[in-house]
Amino acid sequence: MDAVRVALLREVLAGTEWLGATRRFAGALRGSVVSYGGGLLLVGTPSYEPWHLAAHLVDEATWSGTPELAPTLVRHDPRASGPGQLSVGLGRIEAARRGETLLVVAPEEVGGALLERVHDARRGGAKVMVLGARSGPEPGSGSGSGEGELVSMAHESLAVPDGLELDLDTVQHLVSAAAGENAVPVGRGRRGFRDRLARLADVLTAPPPTRW
Repeated sequence: MDAVRVALLREVLAGTEWLGATRRFAGALRGSVVSYGGGLLLVGTPSYEPWHLAAHLVDEATWSGTPELAPTLVRHDPRASGPGQLSVGLGRIEAARRGETLLVVAPEEVGGALLERVHDARRGGAKVMVLGARSGPEPGSGSGSGEGELVSMAHESLAVPDGLELDLDTVQHLVSAAAGENAVPVGRGRRGFRDRLARLADVLTAPPPTRW
């Protein structure tokens, strides 16, 4: 039901700052990874791993013909004996260099090892993007920044203020969907609308996704 949920959310958010804010952030993400041919690293916090965002970005990368959107999920507690997608640790962020994009999803301000690795990535030339929650005003209100150290290091950030019905999980749905839609799919042509309908049907009839 993700496609339907996104469509309904957009109707509800039409005319607010949030729809434009999520699309601008998604456009910056897409532009960053496409211009360098990929290299998207996705990381959460020790208590919050963005599994669903990773899965949605993989889906969007496939249907939009933009493989650069498919991320490498970086984990705080990787399994060395597990599949490749489960064994990438924080050292990968430290090794990030120019041409790579680091997307950090953090429900709260972070510190310690993660903050140090993000700093290393930025110093190495990677583009840092932060998607997270904080106390503060809605986009465009101009009343206070509410920025923490993580956000201050970001080239691009999108934060969800406390007290809104719009939560971080919902914003991730909007961002991933917009990242795929803002792309120019390969070979779609006049069949674009039919392709979208077919994709929607696939989403509605597919079994529940399994965790990686």
